[in-house]
Amino acid sequence: MDILALALSREVPKLQRDGVRIRFVGARDNLSTRVKNGLEAAEAATASNTALTLNVCFNYGGRWDIASAAARLAAAGTLITEESLSGALALAHCDDPDLLIRTGNEKRLSNFLLWQAAYSELHFSALLWPDFDEAALDVALLEYASRERRFGKTPEQVSGDVAKDA
Repeated sequence: MDILALALSREVPKLQRDGVRIRFVGARDNLSTRVKNGLEAAEAATASNTALTLNVCFNYGGRWDIASAAARLAAAGTLITEESLSGALALAHCDDPDLLIRTGNEKRLSNFLLWQAAYSELHFSALLWPDFDEAALDVALLEYASRERRFGKTPEQVSGDVAKDA
């Protein structure tokens, strides 16, 4: 955790200069006061930046996110619907990902963005993360571009060829 505190003190001024807003997404309950304060200070220092939002999923899990959001809604007496739950998730400030890339030849989500990845296209690469370079990203993007995004619809529904009920 000391490395995190050091990295924050070194990187936040650069993020500030570049107009990057940083958001730490994940459970903070078991973090030390020093680390919590460091995360909060970094977020506060960059809160008004608009060039880019950098989401750092730190101590994050999809199940934690869904359960925490549901608990907050229930405690507030809010009806839990898809819309209210989606709005209460830790990453509600972001669009759902169009493409989720998994490196290291793993073929699972591993509890990451479970709700948000419902209609994401998935790309699996045998490369380990440190070796996943610009060329590998180009391969993933070309594969993504060749896909038909249907968002749960059949190809006929997407193309509008579905016969209407008589």
